[in-house]
Amino acid sequence: MTVAPSITPEVLAFYAHGAEQGRLNDPRRHIEYLRTRDILARHLPPAGTVADVGGGPGAYAFQLAGDGYRVHLVDPVPLHLEQAATTSARAEPPLASISRGDARQVPLDSASCDAVLLLGPLYHLTNAADRGRAWGEAYRVLVPGGVVAAAATSRYYTTWEYLAKNLYDDPAVEAILARHLRDGQHRNPTGDRRLFTTGYFHNPNDLAAEATTAGLLPHALLAVEGAAKLLPDLADRLRDPHRRDLLLRAIRRVEAEPSLLGMSEHVLLIAHKPTPDSAAAKETR
Repeated sequence: MTVAPSITPEVLAFYAHGAEQGRLNDPRRHIEYLRTRDILARHLPPAGTVADVGGGPGAYAFQLAGDGYRVHLVDPVPLHLEQAATTSARAEPPLASISRGDARQVPLDSASCDAVLLLGPLYHLTNAADRGRAWGEAYRVLVPGGVVAAAATSRYYTTWEYLAKNLYDDPAVEAILARHLRDGQHRNPTGDRRLFTTGYFHNPNDLAAEATTAGLLPHALLAVEGAAKLLPDLADRLRDPHRRDLLLRAIRRVEAEPSLLGMSEHVLLIAHKPTPDSAAAKETR
């Protein structure tokens, strides 16, 4: 039996607090969930098997299972697996499987999934080689023509978020943000959980390059929240159905605009594994 790569103690400790289970229900963070669900609905295959790698307690996994997909949840945090198992035991339908694993070594068979979700792992893999392994594993478990949806955090958004949250008064914050711009690496020496944990924040354009290197074919690079989280009344807008729909339509209209991608906290890349036909067509061009 092979041993899956381990995550750093800082990351494990950050998620051991259990906040991830309810994070996307937070009035201001719910925009991330709504927008991600919208993008997935438009780009995932209409049916099939999905690997939710780094899926945490299962916020997306259970919704997709309810939509008729057969969903395998993989996560490295024991608490997340316990929470997912508890939910799955009373869910109808339950998840197809819940496994402890890492995006760099996914415990699923090759060519066994119609879609792979990487909605968190890439911003905890601070080393380029590790991110390459994660992309390679997504490629491996996908069937030809299968779709990968991978999220990254923009290194440019954080400057504005920390200003909006009045966090800039701490001298350590400016150093943190300067490093984001320099090399994308995020470290939090302050102990303030609002400043996240050890991670890597992308230049949005690099996401497509990473996927391409793994042999995947990118076809959409989309802003998730856009700049919506900087709106001071975001929570109120999301509670009002009419204003929520206006906001979601506004974000969707500019979701693919390259000049605006960096202003979104998260960007989502949609790519697919080539089919034999598409590979042959590429060779003849």
